[in-house]
Amino acid sequence: MSFLYFAYGSNLLRERLHVNNPSAVFVAAAKLNNYRLQFCVKGQWNNNTRWKGGAATIEQSEGDSVWGVVWKLEKSDLKSLDVQEGVHTRVYRRLDTLQVTTATDQSILECISYQFMEPLFVKPSPYYLKVLQTGALQHGLPVEYRRFLDSIEHNGYDGPLPIFDDIMRNVKL
Repeated sequence: MSFLYFAYGSNLLRERLHVNNPSAVFVAAAKLNNYRLQFCVKGQWNNNTRWKGGAATIEQSEGDSVWGVVWKLEKSDLKSLDVQEGVHTRVYRRLDTLQVTTATDQSILECISYQFMEPLFVKPSPYYLKVLQTGALQHGLPVEYRRFLDSIEHNGYDGPLPIFDDIMRNVKL
């Protein structure tokens, strides 16, 4: 059994998603309507997050849209995806019935995705943005959306970030 997952954050990048979810197979680039992309942390900001800045979330916003990637995963990967997204620690909640529109043929797919709980909005690190930008390029998201990602202001963090190094050394565009 399998399920569809709409990724809009670091899991846009194949190599990031495959760290914990090796069954993931690219299905399509897709758009989530009436949502916007935001960046946040849970609770009080202390620069001690995995990505040294805000992580992506989606927030309902009439007329806006978020581009992402639809992945097909085996049901056996659902638990590891939930753990990665912090469902058990109430960082993200799983949304089980999001409808997205594919870029290629405008078909509607029903997917799961994740949304931050109790967000504190902060800027993402430049490393995190680079993962999103690389994933968007890797999967051919629209140029205007890639420009939007390029325009997002980051927090200027320039210290070490091992998760970034581990992921990016294996990237294939």
